[in-house]
Amino acid sequence: MANINVVNLGGTKVGEFELADEVFSGEINDALLWESVKHYRAALRQGTAATKNRKLVSGAGKKLWKQKGTGRARVGSIRTPLWRGGGTVHGPQPRSYEYAFPQKKLMGALRSAIAAKIADGKFTVVDSFEVPEAKTKLFRTALNKLEAGKTTLLVESSRKLDEKLYLGSRNLEGVELVLSSEVHPYDLLRYEHAVFSKDAIEALQETLKKFVSKRKAAQKEVA
Repeated sequence: MANINVVNLGGTKVGEFELADEVFSGEINDALLWESVKHYRAALRQGTAATKNRKLVSGAGKKLWKQKGTGRARVGSIRTPLWRGGGTVHGPQPRSYEYAFPQKKLMGALRSAIAAKIADGKFTVVDSFEVPEAKTKLFRTALNKLEAGKTTLLVESSRKLDEKLYLGSRNLEGVELVLSSEVHPYDLLRYEHAVFSKDAIEALQETLKKFVSKRKAAQKEVA
């Protein structure tokens, strides 16, 4: 199994973390990453585009002239879609663009996203995010020592989320804090560098192991 260095917020190595081969040794699935990003961005769409149909446009519903005898084409209302200012036919209406995405695919994309970050050298594991005070300056200094780049994703375990971490990192430009149970492949691809706490990567690796085991068991049943 491959190991990755664990450092403190000062950038000094304090240990190592063992990466599970069954989780991170596979190939990076670019197609699956694209699918996960497409799904995430679809859920972000507001879907508020709307047009007025015949029922909603302004204008009376009175018949403009009698049906026969005028020599003109028959017409029932000024709001007809055939006339300028009339209603729109089959125009967009408010809707949700969100759709279901299998959890197995999501976990596979997450595994590929983390593996890609590790391969690019843009992945750091810290022993803890603990700081003496909830000050933005302290976290900015720490990220500079970690060479985290212009944009950074901080991932902490839900069990270890500290108020100092939240308050100290929320005003940092180009930095976002997420929980290990909520991190999405889109988050990892969006930010240049990912910084995980040791507890966060341990929890996430255990979750990914379970899905890998289930997939292998399903493949054996099919075989």
